[in-house]
Amino acid sequence: MTLSLDIANLTALYERGKTTPEATVEEVFARIGDKGVAPDWIALRDKESVLDSVRRAPRGALYGIPFAVKDNIDVAGMPTTCGCPAFAYVPERSAAVVERLEAAGAILIGKTNLDQFATGLNGTRSPYGIPANVFNADYISGGSSSGSAVVVAAGIVSFSLGTDTAGSGRVPAAFNNIVGLKPTKGIISTRGIVPACKSQDAVSIFALTVADAAKLAETAVAFDKDDCFARADAPPFAVEDFARPLRIGIPNAPLSFFDDGEYQRLYHHTIDRLAGLGAEITPFNFAPFLDTAAMLYDGPWVAERLFAVDDMDDDDLHPVVREIIHNGRNKSALATFESFYRLAEYRRAADAEWNRMDVMVLPTAGTTYKIADMLADPVRLNSNLGAYTNFVNLLDLSALAIPAGFREDGIPFGVTLIGRAFADGQLAAIGDALHRTLDGAKLGATQAALSDAAPVAVKPAKKTTVEVAVVGAHLRGQPLNSQLTERDAIYRETARTAAGYRLYALPGTTPPKPGLIFEGTGPGAIEVEIWEMEEAAFGSFVALIPAPLGIGTLVLEGGREVKGFLCESHAIRGAEDITEFGGWRAWLGRTAVA
Repeated sequence: MTLSLDIANLTALYERGKTTPEATVEEVFARIGDKGVAPDWIALRDKESVLDSVRRAPRGALYGIPFAVKDNIDVAGMPTTCGCPAFAYVPERSAAVVERLEAAGAILIGKTNLDQFATGLNGTRSPYGIPANVFNADYISGGSSSGSAVVVAAGIVSFSLGTDTAGSGRVPAAFNNIVGLKPTKGIISTRGIVPACKSQDAVSIFALTVADAAKLAETAVAFDKDDCFARADAPPFAVEDFARPLRIGIPNAPLSFFDDGEYQRLYHHTIDRLAGLGAEITPFNFAPFLDTAAMLYDGPWVAERLFAVDDMDDDDLHPVVREIIHNGRNKSALATFESFYRLAEYRRAADAEWNRMDVMVLPTAGTTYKIADMLADPVRLNSNLGAYTNFVNLLDLSALAIPAGFREDGIPFGVTLIGRAFADGQLAAIGDALHRTLDGAKLGATQAALSDAAPVAVKPAKKTTVEVAVVGAHLRGQPLNSQLTERDAIYRETARTAAGYRLYALPGTTPPKPGLIFEGTGPGAIEVEIWEMEEAAFGSFVALIPAPLGIGTLVLEGGREVKGFLCESHAIRGAEDITEFGGWRAWLGRTAVA
């Protein structure tokens, strides 16, 4: 049986002593020899150097896993060409994401071909040759991350990195029957990557399974303070279960499949499979998303592409790439701001549509093309490929492309699940479930069965919780503490308020209760307990609280803010100031109040 290079399989084989990373490297280079280096690869590492890396590799989560990177991503000591020999330079340091993967034990094999300067969705715009679809060499591989997709689909490496600004990490995945993870912008560092459109670029991951893509994201996703577009508010990547019933959005108007009836049939079959998983299929207005997609190349963002190539000689650029990038010179500041305002309007309209759905599902591309046809009509046909991908980064969305069947002629079809920012983990749970509804699904162009590959490890869906500071009768051991425990609230810690607060013993309350007041001059340091409860339970808890008490925002020592009990100021008239005791329990102990 041919060795499957999916990460879960290799890791299990290593753990059981059935094979070694050194043997895997030998197998990888044998497969490269069988298929050939060009046009998929631009540069390979020497095999002995790779084997030396294996011997020195950390035994982390990705130990011994072979991978490739698109050649607009820096690797220390290897030329970065961006598909343009005249542009080449040799960086001293690898891109941040490459460093993270290698620190987890992954083994870099080499750098892959791409549409020059990551400009294109088809894979034909490179002086290093044209990578072909792994199922039919007459057809395009998709781009711009062409080589990265092909070497994964062909079973040569376990995974690869690409970049995705307009669909470059999704379209090639769809055309080659593999998974393409386009994460939320800014959650994987783009430091050390030659920008195509810096404000919209994202590192993408190509893998054989959703589980592998998710495992890679767990390592790759991290805040990078040296990347000015990194998202400090991003949570760690985790595959999380999704709410049920799941609302799947589909456009309420017919989509264009560019006369490809097979792709249309396969898309509707995907919707049926989602319904079979119990999803609610919900129509939504696709217009603001389509309008946004049209802006990516018609708007000012094309001018960003000039940053990487502005000092290049025109003769060194691919003719189609040159034409596209030079259009950026025609963008005025006035037109730029007009586009920003229009995008804000589209974003507001798109936000309203997200109230109808949890995730949308679209064809990754409406059709595909033969290489000869693409070369004959390179701009119009390429534009067709981006119809359902171009809007995603402009609207700050997450996306996951997964295989969705084959045309009768054997050409793969794929769909993309699209969610809001930071929905990456939930997309992985949905995507893996959907992928596994395909009968007889194989991994890329290999004979390895998806059914033999490990599924994603799904964590229970996170429930929104609220931290509540209690100060009196709801403390542990006090008469009203059951109102918290009945709602499955969990005690987290004991803390103290910031300065400015005073505590009073309220007269005539049953059971006895204190009143916490913020009046600015109090010494504070009042003891409180922090309890955590689900948001739904919080509402019913608040409904039990009688006047003059209520829930407001408390500031704790150190400046942390939580919800907590506060008292209306009129209620403290005639009440005893017990602030000096530092808390309700201490006062109860001093006065022996039951």
